[in-house]
Amino acid sequence: MRRFIFSFIVMLTANVTFAQQAKNIVLVHGAFADGSGWEGVYNILSHKGYNVTIVQNPLSSLEDDVAAVNLVLDKQDGPTVLVGHSWGGAVISEAGISPKVVSLVYVAAFQPDAGESALSWAQSAPAAPENGILAPDPAGFVYYDKAKFHAGFCADVSKEKAAFMYASQGAFSAKGFGTPLSHAAWKTKPSWGIVATADKSINPDIERNMYKRSKTTITELNGSHVIFMSKPKEVAAIIEAAAKGTDKK
Repeated sequence: MRRFIFSFIVMLTANVTFAQQAKNIVLVHGAFADGSGWEGVYNILSHKGYNVTIVQNPLSSLEDDVAAVNLVLDKQDGPTVLVGHSWGGAVISEAGISPKVVSLVYVAAFQPDAGESALSWAQSAPAAPENGILAPDPAGFVYYDKAKFHAGFCADVSKEKAAFMYASQGAFSAKGFGTPLSHAAWKTKPSWGIVATADKSINPDIERNMYKRSKTTITELNGSHVIFMSKPKEVAAIIEAAAKGTDKK
């Protein structure tokens, strides 16, 4: 009887260890934003014991953003879940080939294949009228139209929060958006994807089409492009599922 109980306890312990095999989570922001938007998700996951790190992308090129992610990945002490929002999805698809990355989470994000760019996918379906992504300025940088920022980018946060986010948006290099990827980590790593069904910056059908092609595990949440800010609890739960289920899609 004692031997049975001991074996049962060992089995339970092994299952718990297996379920939480990834304790490191790296969060990657997208264009027209910075890492501070992840605060709600960070708080939830940190309080659950995960080691959470937030990347500050320079947004100057695909290569530069991937380099910024790799700097963070190099400091992780074990298996890591890599999470990207919007443009950050292209970045994690490239950087996710790191051997430390065991799973990927795409949050209303681009998921190009090798040889494809985020731009090619952005143009694959009609843009919403609220979409305020402007043409590149003379220096080659892209910004979001102030008049459309709240409705087009973050409709489910307060007007005051949206104003602050607009004022703090990063300059995004147009060349990065059009750069084809060299790698597609989702081909070899388990992936989870969140479709923001009220997204006005990326057509939700684009998100669905990318995720279905890659056989990503899909969750649809009703919210704006910044679903990770308006529904941090739900987004954090999906990231945690990726951390606990890295053996399968």
